[in-house]
Amino acid sequence: MNRPLVITEDRDLLDDLVRVAAAAGAQIDVAHAPAHARPFWSLAPLVVVGADLADAVAACAPPARDRVLLVTRAPDDPDTWRRCVSVGAQAVVPLPDEERRLVEEFADAMEPHPRSGAVLCVIGGRGGAGASVLSACLALRASGDRLRTLLVDADPLGGGLDALLGQEETQGARWADLVARQGRISSSALQGALPCFGDLAVLSFHRGEVRPIPKEAMRSVLEAGRRGFDLVIVDLPRHLDAAAAEALGRATTTLLVVTADVRGVLSAAQVLRQAAEHTSDIRAVIRPGVLGADAAAASLSIPAAAHLPDHPRLTATLNRGELPRLGPRTTLGALCTTLLHDLLPA
Repeated sequence: MNRPLVITEDRDLLDDLVRVAAAAGAQIDVAHAPAHARPFWSLAPLVVVGADLADAVAACAPPARDRVLLVTRAPDDPDTWRRCVSVGAQAVVPLPDEERRLVEEFADAMEPHPRSGAVLCVIGGRGGAGASVLSACLALRASGDRLRTLLVDADPLGGGLDALLGQEETQGARWADLVARQGRISSSALQGALPCFGDLAVLSFHRGEVRPIPKEAMRSVLEAGRRGFDLVIVDLPRHLDAAAAEALGRATTTLLVVTADVRGVLSAAQVLRQAAEHTSDIRAVIRPGVLGADAAAASLSIPAAAHLPDHPRLTATLNRGELPRLGPRTTLGALCTTLLHDLLPA
């Protein structure tokens, strides 16, 4: 695999760029002169040109290409934008102010086949509404359809999505392991670290782990998830913490699971009020109750994405550590297929 190319003679700048690349999990090729860069120019997934050699690189008239950045410590220098244009760069990245952006650029350059996966958040309107079960079933159905799927457990006080799937003993990283790692994580590293079952990867908690997820860790996981998976499903707690707010802010769509009874709707309205501060596309999944499904959705003033019927045998199936049948002819499987078809980009 070709590596990002850095062109600079500035040793201090190079030290910074090596450090930033390492934070992104990237190894780089370094050229201390334009002539040394020529063999790598067209092949590198990313080219970073130091301001010190920008004029020299431009004088060599390299072929036009995308993903060229000019890095400088002096963004106010009147010649900065002239150098940017002359070298064919798409942007100027001032250091240290935009170091995080540069980490992102290096990390993106190391992705072999970058995706742009959808992020689907699921949240219960009240305790026991079935949000976790719906999250797991959607993830199983999506992965069964050969969509690379990441299922994220964002509720440290929940029972654990890995346990729900009967996989709590499966080896692999949990939230505490990723939080301890800190910094940016590539999608390939994330996939390699997590418990995987076919096309489904699951991120949950160690047993007894109740610490809240730092929002930075949630951001890093979702960024890696979008690049490496077709679909990221996040099972959220009803009481939104900073990590849940971060996930909602990145959600393509959010499903609010509502039981169609008076207390269920009133509770869901409280959750909806919180969630709407962070995201706009919120849709209801209605569970049966004394109220009509349409009336329950209308009282919340959000569209109904689906009506989720009761499944008396589902709880017993899950308690045995078995997975529900989600074939296209089953009620639950058909519902998940319809939801995924309606919610995911074509």
